[in-house]
Amino acid sequence: MSRGHPHPHAAPLRAAELTRRVRQVELAISWVLRIGVIVSVLVIGAGLLLMFLHHPEQARLWDDGSNYHALVQPGAYFPHSLAQLRAALAAGAGSGVVVLGVLLLILTPVLRVAVSVLSFVYERDMPMVLVTLFVLTVLVLSFVLA
Repeated sequence: MSRGHPHPHAAPLRAAELTRRVRQVELAISWVLRIGVIVSVLVIGAGLLLMFLHHPEQARLWDDGSNYHALVQPGAYFPHSLAQLRAALAAGAGSGVVVLGVLLLILTPVLRVAVSVLSFVYERDMPMVLVTLFVLTVLVLSFVLA
């Protein structure tokens, strides 16, 4: 046995354990992204279906593309604030469900950063914990202040 390592196979075992942990973290992050995108697409699809089944008059917005301004002006079919979103969802409006799906899609990468913070804590990589916490803080502040 060498003086630096009481067990000659300790370093390769630690490297294998680290590789396994990194792989687990990468897998968790990839699942967060996959599930986030899939759920978002399903929610948006359900919202579009609701919108066109229960409110066929909204289908005219898609006729020739010239009615785009109707979506973005005040009083439009789509909610433009969290309060409007809440009201649209409570009323069962498909437009609210579509906006919820888009918000879920936007929040998916933010959740990925949050999972990265946890993964670096799990790996005991404090410099990366601090960096990803900073990134997460900037992301959250950008949503809150925007």
